[in-house]
Amino acid sequence: MSEAMEQATGRKNPGGRRAGKSGTRQAILAAARELFAEHGYDGASMRAIAAKAGVDTGLIRHFYGDKNGLITATLADRTSAPEQLAAALQGDPATVGERLAETYFDLWESPDSGPVVAAIFRSAVTSPKAMDLLRTFLGTAMQERVLSGTSSGGTDDAQRVQGVALALSHLLGVAIARHVVKAPPLAEMPSAELVRAVAPAVQRYLTGAHR
Repeated sequence: MSEAMEQATGRKNPGGRRAGKSGTRQAILAAARELFAEHGYDGASMRAIAAKAGVDTGLIRHFYGDKNGLITATLADRTSAPEQLAAALQGDPATVGERLAETYFDLWESPDSGPVVAAIFRSAVTSPKAMDLLRTFLGTAMQERVLSGTSSGGTDDAQRVQGVALALSHLLGVAIARHVVKAPPLAEMPSAELVRAVAPAVQRYLTGAHR
C-alpha cells in the first residue's frame, strides 16, 4: 500500500485512529507481539490488537490478511529463524551440534521472539490454526527452508533431511519442557549448560552417527 493510500485508509478510521502512514506497521506488530505473548494465539483478538495499535481492524487485514498472517509477520519482524538455523549448519562439522543447539535455544530465550514462540506452542495444544503455525515455523516447512541453505558435504540428501528433522525435533522437545512446561531442572539450567548437555545428541543426528 502506498503512503497516500495508507493515509486515506487511516482517515476513515473512527475515534482518532492512527493514520496508516510510516510506523503504522511497526505499531501493529508491536501490539500483536505483546498480546500474542500475553494471551496466546486464540486469546489475542484482531480487535484487541487493533485497539492497542490505534488502528482499524480493516487496516490490519489489508496489511496481513488474517491472524495467521499477522502472527507470522510478528515472528518474521524480530527473527530470521530459518536463516539463522541454516547459518548454524555451516562451518566446522565437528561443532555443528553445539552451534545449532545454541542458535535454536536463542530463538526461545530472545526477548523479541521468545514470548511469541512460546505463545504459539501453548496455543497449539487446543488450536488447529496454532498447530499449523507450529508446523510452519518450527516444523516441516522450516526444515525445508533450513536444508535449502545448506550443502550436502557428501551426505545423501535423504539422510540430511532425516538428521535435521531429528535434531530439530529433539531441540523442540527440550524447548517445550524448558519454556512451556517449565519442568525442573531444565527450566533452571543456565543456557550454556543446557547447550553443552544437548549438543552431543544433536551432533550425532547431524553427522549421521544415529544411523
